[in-house]
Amino acid sequence: MMTETRSAEETFRLGMEIGKKARPGQIFTLIGDLGAGKTVFTQGLAKGLDIEEAISSPTFTIVQVYEEGRMPFYHFDVYRIGDIEEMDEIGYEDYFYGNGVTLIEWANLIEEILPEHYTEIIIEKDLANGFDYRRIRIEEV
Repeated sequence: MMTETRSAEETFRLGMEIGKKARPGQIFTLIGDLGAGKTVFTQGLAKGLDIEEAISSPTFTIVQVYEEGRMPFYHFDVYRIGDIEEMDEIGYEDYFYGNGVTLIEWANLIEEILPEHYTEIIIEKDLANGFDYRRIRIEEV
């Protein structure tokens, strides 16, 4: 599926709609340049999971866990991961194969450990269409 958003609010709402439909054990990968809207999308997804806590990118902790929603939410940001073994050290399999929803920002950096099936979300900017324009591709892998 390909969709377009023209504001941060629309990107947030798209994330929220996906969060409302999310199922336990579902994994989302999120790919996009810096400033593409990954955090806004993630905030919307969390809202769709009924999480009220403020969501920020866990850049320096790799994973942030939110448990107060309708199911646990595991938010990974692997941008700064130095070696795939760091994922083993934090026990990524407990999250990937747990009872919550997992979202992995910069997932293209850890492709070798991604499960067989996941939902890939790619957010792209196109300044020719305006500063807030985003093209968002969502695909089952």
